[in-house]
Amino acid sequence: MHERTIDPAEVAESELATRRGPFRVLAFRDPVDGQEHLALTHGSLGDGEEVLVRLHSECVTGDALGALRCECGDQLNSALDAIVERGRGVLVYLRGHEGRGIGLLEKVRTLALQDERGLDTVDSATVLGLPVDARSYGPAARLLRHLQVRSVRLLSNNPAKGRALEDHGVKVVARVPLLVPARTENIAYLTAKRDRLGHDLPHLDGTGPGPGRA
Repeated sequence: MHERTIDPAEVAESELATRRGPFRVLAFRDPVDGQEHLALTHGSLGDGEEVLVRLHSECVTGDALGALRCECGDQLNSALDAIVERGRGVLVYLRGHEGRGIGLLEKVRTLALQDERGLDTVDSATVLGLPVDARSYGPAARLLRHLQVRSVRLLSNNPAKGRALEDHGVKVVARVPLLVPARTENIAYLTAKRDRLGHDLPHLDGTGPGPGRA
Protein backbone atom coordinates (compact mmCIF):
# COMPACT_ATOMS: atom_id res chain seq x y z
CA MET A 1 0.00 0.00 0.00
CA HIS A 2 2.79 2.39 0.90
CA GLU A 3 4.28 2.09 -2.58
CA ARG A 4 1.10 3.01 -4.45
CA THR A 5 1.30 6.30 -6.30
CA ILE A 6 -1.32 8.76 -7.47
CA ASP A 7 -2.14 8.46 -11.16
CA PRO A 8 -1.44 11.87 -12.79
CA ALA A 9 -4.64 11.37 -14.78
CA GLU A 10 -6.51 11.44 -11.44
CA VAL A 11 -5.16 14.90 -10.51
CA ALA A 12 -6.62 18.26 -11.49
CA GLU A 13 -4.83 21.54 -10.71
CA SER A 14 -5.72 25.21 -10.90
CA GLU A 15 -4.77 28.56 -9.46
CA LEU A 16 -6.99 29.67 -6.58
CA ALA A 17 -7.22 33.30 -5.49
CA THR A 18 -8.22 33.64 -1.81
CA ARG A 19 -8.52 36.40 0.77
CA ARG A 20 -5.15 35.28 2.09
CA GLY A 21 -3.48 35.40 -1.30
CA PRO A 22 -2.79 32.97 -4.13
CA PHE A 23 -2.82 29.21 -3.70
CA ARG A 24 -2.64 26.35 -6.13
CA VAL A 25 -5.44 23.86 -5.62
CA LEU A 26 -5.08 20.17 -6.43
CA ALA A 27 -7.97 17.72 -6.43
CA PHE A 28 -6.92 14.09 -6.57
CA ARG A 29 -8.45 10.64 -6.34
CA ASP A 30 -6.52 8.35 -4.04
CA PRO A 31 -5.73 4.94 -5.57
CA VAL A 32 -6.30 3.10 -2.29
CA ASP A 33 -9.39 4.58 -0.64
CA GLY A 34 -10.98 5.83 -3.89
CA GLN A 35 -11.87 9.16 -2.25
CA GLU A 36 -11.42 12.54 -3.87
CA HIS A 37 -9.23 14.70 -1.62
CA LEU A 38 -7.97 18.26 -1.91
CA ALA A 39 -4.71 20.06 -1.35
CA LEU A 40 -3.70 23.71 -1.33
CA THR A 41 -0.09 24.71 -1.95
CA HIS A 42 1.37 28.16 -1.40
CA GLY A 43 4.68 29.43 -2.71
CA SER A 44 7.48 27.36 -4.15
CA LEU A 45 8.10 24.07 -2.39
CA GLY A 46 11.72 24.30 -3.47
CA ASP A 47 13.78 21.22 -2.64
CA GLY A 48 10.86 19.70 -0.76
CA GLU A 49 12.67 19.76 2.58
CA GLU A 50 11.05 20.87 5.83
CA VAL A 51 7.86 22.00 4.14
CA LEU A 52 5.20 23.32 6.51
CA VAL A 53 2.27 20.89 6.15
CA ARG A 54 -1.17 20.61 7.67
CA LEU A 55 -3.19 17.40 7.31
CA HIS A 56 -6.73 18.60 7.92
CA SER A 57 -9.56 16.16 8.45
CA GLU A 58 -12.85 17.09 6.84
CA CYS A 59 -15.32 18.61 9.32
CA VAL A 60 -18.44 19.99 7.70
CA THR A 61 -19.89 21.35 10.92
CA GLY A 62 -16.70 23.11 11.99
CA ASP A 63 -15.12 24.07 8.67
CA ALA A 64 -18.19 25.08 6.69
CA LEU A 65 -20.82 25.89 9.31
CA GLY A 66 -18.68 27.48 12.01
CA ALA A 67 -19.74 25.13 14.81
CA LEU A 68 -18.20 26.01 18.18
CA ARG A 69 -18.21 22.50 19.69
CA CYS A 70 -14.87 21.70 18.01
CA GLU A 71 -11.85 23.77 17.01
CA CYS A 72 -11.67 22.45 13.45
CA GLY A 73 -12.65 25.63 11.64
CA ASP A 74 -10.27 27.71 13.75
CA GLN A 75 -7.44 25.27 13.08
CA LEU A 76 -8.12 25.30 9.34
CA ASN A 77 -7.89 29.09 9.24
CA SER A 78 -4.85 29.22 11.52
CA ALA A 79 -3.03 26.62 9.41
CA LEU A 80 -3.63 28.57 6.21
CA ASP A 81 -2.46 31.76 7.92
CA ALA A 82 0.72 30.02 9.11
CA ILE A 83 1.48 28.68 5.64
CA VAL A 84 1.05 32.11 4.07
CA GLU A 85 3.17 33.73 6.79
CA ARG A 86 5.97 31.24 6.17
CA GLY A 87 5.74 31.80 2.42
CA ARG A 88 5.36 28.17 1.40
CA GLY A 89 3.51 25.11 2.51
CA VAL A 90 0.81 22.56 1.86
CA LEU A 91 -2.60 21.97 3.37
CA VAL A 92 -4.05 18.54 2.59
CA TYR A 93 -7.82 18.43 3.12
CA LEU A 94 -8.75 14.82 3.74
CA ARG A 95 -12.30 13.85 2.90
CA GLY A 96 -13.90 10.80 4.49
CA HIS A 97 -12.40 11.85 7.84
CA GLU A 98 -15.62 13.28 9.23
CA GLY A 99 -15.93 12.47 12.93
CA ARG A 100 -12.44 10.88 12.93
CA GLY A 101 -13.57 8.59 10.13
CA ILE A 102 -17.05 7.50 11.25
CA GLY A 103 -18.92 9.69 8.76
CA LEU A 104 -21.38 12.54 9.05
CA LEU A 105 -24.45 10.48 10.04
CA GLU A 106 -22.70 8.69 12.90
CA LYS A 107 -20.96 11.88 13.95
CA VAL A 108 -24.29 13.63 14.47
CA ARG A 109 -25.48 10.61 16.45
CA THR A 110 -22.47 10.96 18.75
CA LEU A 111 -23.20 14.67 19.18
CA ALA A 112 -26.72 13.83 20.26
CA LEU A 113 -25.38 11.36 22.84
CA GLN A 114 -23.02 13.99 24.17
CA ASP A 115 -25.97 16.34 24.68
CA GLU A 116 -28.40 13.77 26.05
CA ARG A 117 -26.12 11.65 28.24
CA GLY A 118 -23.12 13.85 28.93
CA LEU A 119 -20.72 11.47 27.19
CA ASP A 120 -17.43 12.77 25.82
CA THR A 121 -16.18 12.50 22.26
CA VAL A 122 -14.60 9.09 22.93
CA ASP A 123 -17.40 7.37 24.85
CA SER A 124 -20.12 8.70 22.54
CA ALA A 125 -18.44 6.76 19.72
CA THR A 126 -17.66 3.55 21.56
CA VAL A 127 -21.15 3.25 23.07
CA LEU A 128 -22.41 3.04 19.47
CA GLY A 129 -19.83 0.38 18.63
CA LEU A 130 -17.82 2.82 16.53
CA PRO A 131 -14.02 3.18 16.39
CA VAL A 132 -12.49 6.11 18.25
CA ASP A 133 -10.30 6.99 15.25
CA ALA A 134 -10.61 5.29 11.87
CA ARG A 135 -8.65 7.81 9.82
CA SER A 136 -5.90 6.86 7.36
CA TYR A 137 -3.14 9.27 6.37
CA GLY A 138 -2.01 7.19 3.40
CA PRO A 139 -3.69 9.56 0.91
CA ALA A 140 -1.82 12.52 2.41
CA ALA A 141 1.50 10.69 2.20
CA ARG A 142 0.87 9.76 -1.44
CA LEU A 143 -0.04 13.35 -2.27
CA LEU A 144 3.11 14.68 -0.60
CA ARG A 145 5.23 12.26 -2.60
CA HIS A 146 3.40 13.37 -5.75
CA LEU A 147 4.45 16.94 -4.85
CA GLN A 148 8.02 15.74 -4.23
CA VAL A 149 7.89 16.82 -0.60
CA ARG A 150 10.77 15.02 1.15
CA SER A 151 10.30 16.11 4.77
CA VAL A 152 7.71 18.12 6.65
CA ARG A 153 7.19 20.39 9.60
CA LEU A 154 3.78 19.10 10.64
CA LEU A 155 1.19 21.54 11.93
CA SER A 156 -0.55 19.39 14.52
CA ASN A 157 -1.14 18.90 18.23
CA ASN A 158 -1.58 15.15 17.76
CA PRO A 159 1.61 13.07 18.11
CA ALA A 160 -0.16 10.06 16.59
CA LYS A 161 -0.64 11.96 13.34
CA GLY A 162 3.09 12.45 12.94
CA ARG A 163 3.77 8.78 13.68
CA ALA A 164 1.14 7.72 11.15
CA LEU A 165 2.65 9.92 8.45
CA GLU A 166 6.11 8.48 9.11
CA ASP A 167 4.63 4.97 8.94
CA HIS A 168 3.65 5.90 5.39
CA GLY A 169 7.20 6.92 4.53
CA VAL A 170 7.12 10.71 5.02
CA LYS A 171 9.82 12.15 7.27
CA VAL A 172 8.52 14.47 9.99
CA VAL A 173 11.37 16.72 11.15
CA ALA A 174 9.25 18.68 13.62
CA ARG A 175 5.72 18.95 14.90
CA VAL A 176 4.56 22.56 15.07
CA PRO A 177 1.78 23.33 17.60
CA LEU A 178 -1.50 24.59 16.19
CA LEU A 179 -3.16 25.96 19.32
CA VAL A 180 -6.33 28.03 19.14
CA PRO A 181 -8.14 29.62 22.09
CA ALA A 182 -10.61 27.38 23.88
CA ARG A 183 -14.25 28.36 24.20
CA THR A 184 -16.93 27.47 26.70
CA GLU A 185 -18.58 25.40 23.97
CA ASN A 186 -15.52 23.24 23.22
CA ILE A 187 -13.59 23.02 26.49
CA ALA A 188 -14.96 19.55 27.34
CA TYR A 189 -14.16 18.31 23.82
CA LEU A 190 -10.62 19.66 23.95
CA THR A 191 -10.05 18.26 27.44
CA ALA A 192 -11.09 14.82 26.24
CA LYS A 193 -8.69 15.11 23.31
CA ARG A 194 -5.90 15.98 25.75
CA ASP A 195 -6.68 13.47 28.50
CA ARG A 196 -7.97 10.52 26.48
CA LEU A 197 -6.49 10.88 22.99
CA GLY A 198 -3.03 12.20 23.90
CA HIS A 199 -3.14 15.55 22.12
CA ASP A 200 -0.62 18.15 23.30
CA LEU A 201 -2.80 21.06 24.45
CA PRO A 202 -0.77 22.92 27.09
CA HIS A 203 -2.96 26.00 26.82
CA LEU A 204 -5.73 24.03 28.59
CA ASP A 205 -3.72 23.57 31.78
CA GLY A 206 -5.88 24.64 34.68
CA THR A 207 -8.94 25.27 32.51
CA GLY A 208 -10.35 21.82 31.75
CA PRO A 209 -13.03 19.95 33.69
CA GLY A 210 -10.65 17.04 34.33
CA PRO A 211 -10.65 13.50 32.91
CA GLY A 212 -13.62 12.39 34.97
CA ARG A 213 -15.89 15.14 33.63
CA ALA A 214 -14.68 15.60 30.04
